[in-house]
Amino acid sequence: MRRFNLAVLAAVTLSTGLAAVPAHAYGGQRPLGIENCTAGACHFDVPPGTYDVKVLLGGDAASSTRVTGEARRSLLPETAAPAGERVARSFTVNVRTPEGEPTGAAGSPGLDLVLGGSAPALADIKVTPARHARQIFLVGDSTVCDQPGDPYSGWGQRLPQYLAKGLSVANYADSGESTVSYLADSRLWGTVQPLIRPGDLVLIQLAHNDKTTDEATYRANLETLVTGVRAKGGEPVLVTPIVRRWFNADGTLDNGTALLVNGLGVDHPAVVRSVAAAQDVPLIDLTAKTKALVESLGVEASKALYLYNEKRDNTHTSVHGATVYAGLVRDELVARHLVPEGRVRVG
Repeated sequence: MRRFNLAVLAAVTLSTGLAAVPAHAYGGQRPLGIENCTAGACHFDVPPGTYDVKVLLGGDAASSTRVTGEARRSLLPETAAPAGERVARSFTVNVRTPEGEPTGAAGSPGLDLVLGGSAPALADIKVTPARHARQIFLVGDSTVCDQPGDPYSGWGQRLPQYLAKGLSVANYADSGESTVSYLADSRLWGTVQPLIRPGDLVLIQLAHNDKTTDEATYRANLETLVTGVRAKGGEPVLVTPIVRRWFNADGTLDNGTALLVNGLGVDHPAVVRSVAAAQDVPLIDLTAKTKALVESLGVEASKALYLYNEKRDNTHTSVHGATVYAGLVRDELVARHLVPEGRVRVG
């Protein structure tokens, strides 16, 4: 059974109770704290925006705590604290409505955090508006998005845990979207583009649902997204799609199904690479990275990355697979000098 140890909570509960404290109660100045927490969860009555969260982990016994929040986003990886010691960690989180997929349910207002891990222990927490955060916007499909329920998970849903304070993931990926539908829906590109500020990164991975998009249209749509990001002072980053787990008899993934070649013969990763080169846009070749990984694991071991065992699904990733693929994205962000090495977490 999990043991929740909120060291400061008992005393606060006796004097103030556990009702959420609205931001206006402090005039927007004083940090919101542990009085907003119960055993295993915290709720902060804040408006949409970007917030810095500082947690103090640990208790009388050895502990191990992770933090998730909003639409099942992984915000802090499992962190150990020796018995009697405290470990401070900080992260930045994007609060929005809808809190998950842009075309999905609105979710609950405010900021919701959940404590997990093998022995969670929260000693203190502070939430303040982020003054100088850099956003990493995600434009993508179901392999990227904040999936609403188990066993599904998109790599964008797992990316925040790898980023330190000052970098926030605003995941506007949405299930079922192609370049055509993403540009056409006001809840998607029409919402994302006005939010982009100078210096923000916008990672674009759209291909899985462009099954009937011809090459000229696909290329033009990618160029439109790139131009739109640059018009707002942001930095576009093109991302080739993750592979489908579809093996040949010889154990390779060298086929159209695995490598996202559509029914019209459009080689999506090749077009993305071409547009990146022509437009001088940074490229994260996630197709090549995931292909190499899946082939190295082989037919059996690679099943754990996807939902083969649960759903016979070779396209969508498990929590484990999404976490591994998010790690690949993190590594590429650093390798291409898109974020400083000191602003990411390893492991």
